[in-house]
Amino acid sequence: MRARRSAGDRRRTRRRLGSAAVLLGALASTAGAYAVFATASGASDTTSSAADIAAGRQLFENSCITCHGANLEGVEGRGVSLVGTGGAAVYFQVSTGRMPLAQQGAYAERKPAKYSEKEIEQLAAYVQHYGGGPDIPQGELKGPDSSIADGGTLFRLNCASCHGATFHGAPLSAGKVAPSLWEATDKQIYTAMLSGPESMPVFTDNEITPQQKRAIIAYVQTLKASQDPGGHGIDRIGPVSEAIVIWVVGVGALMGFILWIGAKTG
Repeated sequence: MRARRSAGDRRRTRRRLGSAAVLLGALASTAGAYAVFATASGASDTTSSAADIAAGRQLFENSCITCHGANLEGVEGRGVSLVGTGGAAVYFQVSTGRMPLAQQGAYAERKPAKYSEKEIEQLAAYVQHYGGGPDIPQGELKGPDSSIADGGTLFRLNCASCHGATFHGAPLSAGKVAPSLWEATDKQIYTAMLSGPESMPVFTDNEITPQQKRAIIAYVQTLKASQDPGGHGIDRIGPVSEAIVIWVVGVGALMGFILWIGAKTG
C-alpha cells in the first residue's frame, strides 16, 4: 500500500515539475519576444557604439567641458548640469546651433549647426552614456496622414499658446522667446518635447504619448508644406483679419483712384 502511494506521489511530483518547466519556458519565450519587438518599435531606443561614445567625449572636451564641467555637472555661472538631460537635449541644442553658446542670455537664437549630424549624435551618445535621461528618438517620427487631425487638436491645446497657430513663435516674459517652428525638423520637434528647452515644459510619454508626439509632428509639417489654393494666405491669421486687410487695402485703393480722377479733371 505504501509502495503504491509512494509511486503515486512520485508521478504527481513529476507532473508538477513538468508543468512548471513548461510554464517557465513559455514565460521565457514571451519575454524574449517582447524584448525583440519592443526594441524594434520603440521611438526612444538607440544603440551607441563605444567608438561613438569615445568620439563624443573628444568633441565634448574640445567645446563643452569649459561650461558644463568634466563630470557633466555644470560650472556655476557658465553652464548648467547635463546629468539627466539625455541625448535628446544635446541633439536639440546642438543641431539648432544654440550650442555651443557664445554668451549667456535670456534666449539662445537658432543658428547654423557647428557640427555634422554624425558628430551631433556622437556628442549626444557621450552625454547619454554618462548622464542618462531621454535619448534621441529613432525611426519614423512623423505620424501618418490619418493622425493629422488629432495632431492639430493636441498642438492647439499644448503648443499654440506659445508658438502661435501659424508656428511663427512669440515673445515671452523676461526677454525669452518661443521660437518659430518653420525651420524645425521632425527630430528637433520630437527632442524638444522630450527635453523642454528653456521655457518649454517637458512632455513625458505619460503626458503626451509617442503616438501623439508623432501626430503633432505630422500636423506641423503637413501645414508647413501645404499651399494656399486661394492665393496668399496672409499668414493664415483667419477670415476676419483677412477681410479687414482686404477692406483697408480696397478702400485705400479706391480713395487713391478718386483723388487721381479729381486731379485729372481739375
